Amino acid sequence: MTSAHRLPYPLARLAVATLLSLAPLAQAQTASEAELNRRLDQMATELSQLKAQLGALQQQRAGAPPAAASSATAAVAAPVAAAVAAPVAPLLAIAAPAPAAAAAPTQPFEPATVLTSYGEINYNRPRKSPGDTQADLLRFVLGYQHRFDDKTKVVAELEVEHAVASAGDRGEVAIEQAYVEHQITPTWGFRTGLFLVPIGLLNENHEPTAFYGVERNFVETRIIPTTWREGGVQLFANYDNGLTLQGGVSTGFDLNKWDASSADGLESPLGSVHQELALARARDLSLFGALNWRGVPGLLVGGGVFSGGATHGQTPSSARVTLWDLHARWTPGLWDLSALYSRASISNTAALNAPRVGNPTLIPASFDGGLVQAAYRLWQRGSYQLSPFVRWEQFNTAKSYADLGPGLTPPARPSERVVTLGANFQLTPGIVLKADLQRFKQGRDLDRFDLGIGWSF
Repeated sequence: MTSAHRLPYPLARLAVATLLSLAPLAQAQTASEAELNRRLDQMATELSQLKAQLGALQQQRAGAPPAAASSATAAVAAPVAAAVAAPVAPLLAIAAPAPAAAAAPTQPFEPATVLTSYGEINYNRPRKSPGDTQADLLRFVLGYQHRFDDKTKVVAELEVEHAVASAGDRGEVAIEQAYVEHQITPTWGFRTGLFLVPIGLLNENHEPTAFYGVERNFVETRIIPTTWREGGVQLFANYDNGLTLQGGVSTGFDLNKWDASSADGLESPLGSVHQELALARARDLSLFGALNWRGVPGLLVGGGVFSGGATHGQTPSSARVTLWDLHARWTPGLWDLSALYSRASISNTAALNAPRVGNPTLIPASFDGGLVQAAYRLWQRGSYQLSPFVRWEQFNTAKSYADLGPGLTPPARPSERVVTLGANFQLTPGIVLKADLQRFKQGRDLDRFDLGIGWSF
């Protein structure tokens, strides 16, 4: 370095002292912003004084005119300024507030674990036998969903029926759902565990706030045994055009449980032999599939099918249970219109019934049912909503029997027709009050008046 660029000893000492004074400051990231600004101002003042001294010194040594002295001063000051600026830059970065991530959209807070529940309390008064009037906490369900990440969650529900469950009571405790769901792609995902079978309108959406009337309709309790769940693996897909596909393999029914001496099978053939994944026989597995389309606002049309073996090698004869349905729901404006038809069949029932001949309830070969329903949102104020409805349904739990020979084959039962007239009153979203009248065509003694309250969240 030439003499023009060599710093005098006092100035060099000042520069070194200035740089050394920056070192602890660079490490002191916890210093306050006010103290940091004060020290930066102090260093800027010292740097200005240093530049002035350099300029005066150069003029004295070289006797150069002021312009030349200024150039020399700048040449000498440049490395000093760079040396000072190098440690100052990190300090400025520390002092400056972190820039807001304007490009990243704000995500709403979603808790990892969500508690769910639904329940219903009903009052039923038979018209011709008021002495049999009863009130019942029909069911109380607690559930949760826990999300492990944005693609994976577990869903579980615990149900108590009739308020008390013990050896001497009619109550029951059951796991209604318990499955893991994983989203493979934005369109496709799968569930595995104990899940609801996608058949009908109510089975997957059976909370009391989701249907009209105090009790669930007969077609989706007597023919489709809502709430019906199986253990297995299910694939599902949701497309942008409103199409939903579901399908998989699962456990099925067990005809070995059929009690020919009881009326349970006559009330609900499949409800009396479903297994609910409780030590379920699983030699014979079942296949199921469902398709639903919501491509038009307010419109849902779809159907499903379930079929599988149901004897599990426990009898010399095998049998297959097949159940299918077609359904539609349309909500134009204030209206809510729906319709559903479901049919089931059991194969090889002649061989299964042969050892049961003489008992009052043999296994039917086929059973079916259908309904149409119309509801109208008549009045609304704030969260209050009043929706009267009418429902007509026809069902037959023993529409046909396989031929067992003269005098042995039971006659087909007549179809029951039920008209339900009532109203749902929404107190607030998630709480509903209900009332209805039901009239039966065949079993006139069953005519009744119902009241109910339900909730869901």
